[in-house]
Amino acid sequence: MARIAVIGAGMGAMAAAARLAVAGHRPVVFERASTYGGAVGRFERDGFAFDTGPGLLHLPAVYRDLFVKTGKEPLEDLVGLTQVEPAVRHVFADGTTTDLPNARRAGVAEALDAAVGAGAGARWSAFMNRAREAWDRSRRPLLEEPLWPNWQVLADREPYPAVVRRRLLRKDRAATTLAGIGTLELGGDPRLVALLEQYALAYGLDPRTAPASAAVLPYMEQTFGTWAVTGGLRALADAVYARCLKRKVEFRFGSAVTRVVVRDGRAAGVELADGSVEDAEFVVAGVAPRVLDGLLAGQGVRGEVPAQSETSWPSRLTVHLALRGAAPEGTAHRTVVHSPDRDAELAWLFDGGARPPRPTVTVLRAADPAQVPDAGHEAVTVTATVPAHARVAEAEVESVIAAAERAVPGLRERLLWHEVATPQDIAAATGADGGAVPAPALAAAQGRLLHPANGTELAGLFAVGGWSHPGGGLPHAGMSGALVAGLIVEGPEFRGSQ
Repeated sequence: MARIAVIGAGMGAMAAAARLAVAGHRPVVFERASTYGGAVGRFERDGFAFDTGPGLLHLPAVYRDLFVKTGKEPLEDLVGLTQVEPAVRHVFADGTTTDLPNARRAGVAEALDAAVGAGAGARWSAFMNRAREAWDRSRRPLLEEPLWPNWQVLADREPYPAVVRRRLLRKDRAATTLAGIGTLELGGDPRLVALLEQYALAYGLDPRTAPASAAVLPYMEQTFGTWAVTGGLRALADAVYARCLKRKVEFRFGSAVTRVVVRDGRAAGVELADGSVEDAEFVVAGVAPRVLDGLLAGQGVRGEVPAQSETSWPSRLTVHLALRGAAPEGTAHRTVVHSPDRDAELAWLFDGGARPPRPTVTVLRAADPAQVPDAGHEAVTVTATVPAHARVAEAEVESVIAAAERAVPGLRERLLWHEVATPQDIAAATGADGGAVPAPALAAAQGRLLHPANGTELAGLFAVGGWSHPGGGLPHAGMSGALVAGLIVEGPEFRGSQ
């Protein structure tokens, strides 16, 4: 039975701690903040409650597995889960609106035919069939196994079976990027292109350079569904924390780790801000790369994966809106309002261009009684992807609210107050440079969208959470916890879940 120091109380770190405790180890979680959950936080004011991180759950099977493996209790016995219907409403730049059903691909095709025109659903369905092939080819190495020592195979091999377009007297063409899929396989219709590229933008990926393998992102959502948690996603963090306590995981809040102790060439504990040293046989770090480098005095331990630097990932701007009046009947839980100028938005996010008049935003309207003071009010969260390090001025906030008005008619007249969370707030909460938010790992792209392995070059030190394999996102955090626990319990021979 080993004593294990866990740095940070994010979702991946807590998932690892609970699994390690069940295996007979003694995890101690050191968290510099006063609470747990990492990015899965909560903001409360005047009886309103808002998730400060993700607002919907995808791939709930990850957390079902966690709770079964750590206590033989179904996830649904611990938190309220509801499949969102429709999964999402899209408001396109030309005013076209469509509701896409949850986990019903035939229904998605019908909705696209009705909104975009005959044949749109067939083109999207054919794309999703190819996306399924990419999923089948990459799912296990990217999500269920530790990062392969020969990760170059994943970097060089494109799992998406792009359609080859043959043209008279000219070279054949096949999509190599997500944007290329929109042009070559979806016919270039701006609405289908916006639908496809939104999946990249939501994770801070540039669709012009994101590999075709990014097709797995819409595939996962439209195949496995979208779920709301009663009380918000923070209720899931509460449940994971409670499970850790039940398994005797020790938490020390307000305990900032300043150094990973190294003895005889391996991690041997942590030093805290007060100068005390906590010995441990293993150290699990659930922190951003810049933070981990600081704990190791700049010693490189993350291996050779050529992942994008922390500073190259965009961040998020979130505006919480407290509204008088209840949401009308038939209100969609999630609405994506697309930017009227796709090129300007991409140039702003990835090329250093000027801010577009209105960005793409995601509007969450939960209609959850636990998140409002009474039935006569509504809590709305609006999120936009923005450049990391962005200094948000009132003009940016106004542009986000203006975009949200297309999903919430009469918003200005109903608005009681709003609260803004900027990239600087994310940086303060997570330590990530500029408030950067990592994307899920993807194959191809020369490995720049992989993430460093959970095991490090320093014996006894493991990395967990969104900045390590298999990357960012709430489900991926849970997967990283399972992988780290497996590597510690079973050793280097661990090959992932069966």
